[in-house]
Amino acid sequence: MDNQDEEGTTMCSANGRRRRSAVLLATAMAATVALWGGATGAVAGAETGATEREWLDIRVFAEVPDPGHPEGITVADDGTVYVGTQQHITEIPKGPSKIFAYDPGGHLTREYVIEGQDPNRGAGIVGLAQDGDGIVYALDRYPQRVIALDPRTGEQRDYATFHQVKDLCVSLPALVLVTQCVVPDGLTFGPDGSLYVTDVGQALIWRVPPGGGKAEVWFSDPRIESVLGANGIAFVDEDTLMFAQTLTGPFDGPLPRVDTSKLYTLDIRPDGSPGALETFWQSKPLDGIDGFAIAESGNIYIAMALAKSVVVVSPQGREIGRNPANLLENQLQEVPFDDPASVAFLDDRVLVTNHSLFLGNPNSFVVHDVYAGEKGKPEYRPIIRARS
Repeated sequence: MDNQDEEGTTMCSANGRRRRSAVLLATAMAATVALWGGATGAVAGAETGATEREWLDIRVFAEVPDPGHPEGITVADDGTVYVGTQQHITEIPKGPSKIFAYDPGGHLTREYVIEGQDPNRGAGIVGLAQDGDGIVYALDRYPQRVIALDPRTGEQRDYATFHQVKDLCVSLPALVLVTQCVVPDGLTFGPDGSLYVTDVGQALIWRVPPGGGKAEVWFSDPRIESVLGANGIAFVDEDTLMFAQTLTGPFDGPLPRVDTSKLYTLDIRPDGSPGALETFWQSKPLDGIDGFAIAESGNIYIAMALAKSVVVVSPQGREIGRNPANLLENQLQEVPFDDPASVAFLDDRVLVTNHSLFLGNPNSFVVHDVYAGEKGKPEYRPIIRARS
């Protein structure tokens, strides 16, 4: 596609925002110190390799065209950034999802229109991952499947499918997330080629066998049931999975209560079955974890959808910083965080998709670029051979 004009517009807009963000962040820092006495930046800088000033560096990496609502993100070995698009849960369906490709400078280079989606449900691409051949795997909600996209040719095929397990499911768009409908959300490959997928609605983790096919229920536990349950997922090491629970569930106390979020770990036994569920870290009330990415150091960079911030948690399970430090500081950005969703490393920065799931604000449809001062832990990207 010929997108030179679009690229130029994107580049100028992003560069302008980057220049203006320094002034806004300086104002935000002053306001934060005056009103909150915040030392969050200094703490994070000391433990992530960034100076305090660098830690506060948030830029707009790229704007995301229609249908907007960027959620999934993955960065290829050559620096190409792939961003998937979803849709506001109450919007009138406005066409299929797209996956956009950007170069490392944030310039739009190509778009891929997703085939085979339900036209009555709208866009639905959420998590993204890659294999060792550079194939992009996209979680689709309408229908519930994983799509394998070859970015070189644009060829798409269904890689995996999901099914309804729980009895309570109301298929109306506004009610799906408050009942127990199948809602695949996050995905990650294991070293053997298995694909692990969280289900935010059914309180479980799926496993797709190497090569694809029908997903099987791999793990389920009443402790992760919630209105917004299992979400982002990644491997800590070859035998340990980590996943997020967006809001705590009924086993965390009677209603009414102010829900926190949790990071859990699950060991994988030698026979491939899940081990014990362990709480690794619990957030502040109403932080609302979505996705996360793990650094080489073991630090965990988390997109907090409700707190509208990026939070860093140490390998010991201790919060060491959040940026922006609070909602006031966030509002002083050129483009505030608006339900930040997924996180991926690009060199020593993290890219964060600005989902705007609840407000549906078109001005929020960007990918943010936050200085981390360290690089990401390599993901497992096995060579996948399709099942015959």
